Amino acid sequence: MTLDPVHFDGIARLARNVSHDVDESEHREVAATVWAELLDPLWDDGRVVLEPLGDLRRRSTEIDDVALRGGEFETTHGLDSGTINPTTFKNGLVLDVAQAAMAACPSDLELHRERTIVMTAHTGDPASDLDTDWQNEDEGYCRQRFIQVPRVNRYEEAVVHALALYLAESKHALGNADEVEDLLYLDGPLYPTGMLNWLDRDPELRQLLVDEDLPRDVVRNYVRLVERFVGRDVPLVGFVKNPGAKAITRTLRKKTTAPWVDDAALFRQILERHEEVGGELQRRTDQLTFTSWFRSRGGTDRVFSQDGEDLDVDRELDPEAYEVTFCVIYDPREDVVFRLEAPYAFTRDEDRREALVRQALTEIAAERGPPLAVRKADDLARISRDEKESLRTTLERQFDSERHRSYDDVRWDDVDRDE
Repeated sequence: MTLDPVHFDGIARLARNVSHDVDESEHREVAATVWAELLDPLWDDGRVVLEPLGDLRRRSTEIDDVALRGGEFETTHGLDSGTINPTTFKNGLVLDVAQAAMAACPSDLELHRERTIVMTAHTGDPASDLDTDWQNEDEGYCRQRFIQVPRVNRYEEAVVHALALYLAESKHALGNADEVEDLLYLDGPLYPTGMLNWLDRDPELRQLLVDEDLPRDVVRNYVRLVERFVGRDVPLVGFVKNPGAKAITRTLRKKTTAPWVDDAALFRQILERHEEVGGELQRRTDQLTFTSWFRSRGGTDRVFSQDGEDLDVDRELDPEAYEVTFCVIYDPREDVVFRLEAPYAFTRDEDRREALVRQALTEIAAERGPPLAVRKADDLARISRDEKESLRTTLERQFDSERHRSYDDVRWDDVDRDE
């Protein structure tokens, strides 16, 4: 115990001072004004960065009713990729390992067994060449490859992590696309936003994405994935469990007060509903609330807009077919916001976008969280803490080099950490 009661009391007094200046009810009023006046459409420097598909609407559905309603699609699939997280060795290697898996509902055990594994490594040695071809393991159920990433002077961990994660995910999705008959959920965004953020994060990272073949190949995989699913007329959806985009709030700050930390916080206040109980205002928890669909051209979504950067990736469809569209769903039981993304090629049709949101609502209501296929894919792809530690130890032996450790590794050795 490092805080005495007197310290807690002091912190509480500080918080009371803040509470007088931060009035959440005022923020809700601002959110209502933003919804009514600024999002239909949202302009930024003479360019539309957000506009609704059809009418701008907030909608709701009874949780108990929608949970019992059957889904819109007979089968669903989910796909996810998990990593051991970047690891630095004393010999200068910075490495990450990702595995991707696809889940099916109803279950398909042979499909669940399949894996795509990518190991990425950064080394400062210009003479090294660590690349391998794709190799088959586990009687052909597993494809794996070792790749040396382009050299950078900074952000080595970010580069190895993003390239491992997104290459494994996109390759596994392309390799198993024909297994999906009705609907595929990607566990996360529709496109590799962790890499697309490089365009604005740092000049060196931007140059990496623009000039190097490997990052562009990864982006190309997602373009081909959209084309494959559009060609088969099978919807492809990104289910973002923890949306952290800030493109809308950043744009709003140029026009008005925007007190929200990110776009999810804005939509939470737009969608949260209250009722008076015993003289107090309380959050209603009996209904899921959700927005109409939007076409998005701000933030990383601009890359796939009609006037976005093509990154030297050829496209087979009309430019607008790749544009990111999304709707936001709010679950008041857990006070969480989900973002459902799909290419405009699918959501330009009103019946199709209605079917997609109804499917998501039914599953969120029944599962009290992400759709079952997403949860199953997450379980299949996740690398547990014990497995991460075992893999790192094995890699130490293989490389004949210990991991680079910091004091935090020592301090937290015997403490449970979030995965």
